[in-house]
Amino acid sequence: MAETKNVTYAGIMRDLQARKFAPVYYLMGDEPYYIDKISDYIAENVLPPEERDFNQTVLFGSDVTAAQVADIAKRYPMMSDYQVVIVKEAQNLKNTDPIDFYLQKPLKSTILVMCHKNGTLDRRKKLAGIVERVGVLFESKKLRERELPAFIEAYLKAKGASIDPKSQQIIADHIGADLNRLVGELNKLLIALPADDRRVTPLIVEQQIGVSKDFNAFELRDAVVNRNVFKANQIIKYFDDNPKAGNIYSFLPMLFNYFQNLMIAYYCPQKGSAEALAKWLELKSQWATKDYITGMRNYSGVKVLQIISKIREIDAKSKGLDNPNTPPGELMKELIYFTLH
Repeated sequence: MAETKNVTYAGIMRDLQARKFAPVYYLMGDEPYYIDKISDYIAENVLPPEERDFNQTVLFGSDVTAAQVADIAKRYPMMSDYQVVIVKEAQNLKNTDPIDFYLQKPLKSTILVMCHKNGTLDRRKKLAGIVERVGVLFESKKLRERELPAFIEAYLKAKGASIDPKSQQIIADHIGADLNRLVGELNKLLIALPADDRRVTPLIVEQQIGVSKDFNAFELRDAVVNRNVFKANQIIKYFDDNPKAGNIYSFLPMLFNYFQNLMIAYYCPQKGSAEALAKWLELKSQWATKDYITGMRNYSGVKVLQIISKIREIDAKSKGLDNPNTPPGELMKELIYFTLH
């Protein structure tokens, strides 16, 4: 595993499952989900339970020095092929020179795992170059909003369940990009599915996650895309009466992303082709292009620019700029009225 410049989570897991271990894994980034999945897999699968007491060590970067980590990594395993050393909060280690020196010639019997959450290792540092050369340097990035439906579909498919695109989007809009929370909610859905019908539908999402199948961010977006004034106002009134169900702070990014993409869609050379448009907008599936094809029929390019500007204005007002007392519900009504008329 010497060549690790384009390391992916899937690639790391493939190698781990094939028991192709690197001497060091430096796992870093703003998305803790993948860091935890990799380090947990190593902790639970490299050594059998009876070997872990003597050959598996968990350390915290705030409690140890780099020299202590290096000394432990230099130990040979006891009656085992490997020892595993996991350093959590690795970003708190000061002066990593001893680890740099150890990794010049790491033991093949030691698997050193360094977990650095909520940030990344400066790639100009010596440690980054050494890890890339002899092991795995992996950055766990937050998923973008448009990537969440595909993640949801793939996660459920791996668990033997299916989900329709509408339900994917409802869950993505409601939960957001916190993957640990998202996976927790998906597991809740899996438990609720009957053994003879492993399909996730909007009704099941409503029952298990508590998102109304009729009044949610997906339905609001759909009403805006189709310029359905009555339905959009119904949904806005519902959210105004039920603030816990949704609010302006979650809707604004969703609407901004849609109209921003819609503006980009106008520049697609073959905007009438779902396949070409999906590639142009970097969408995971052609299913999502229908909203942009519909949007180009219902909104002119000039109107889209005006809407994007209005969303920015409402966003600023929702944060208190040039807005002494207009409540969020009224701001949302103002935005929807401007958008649809």
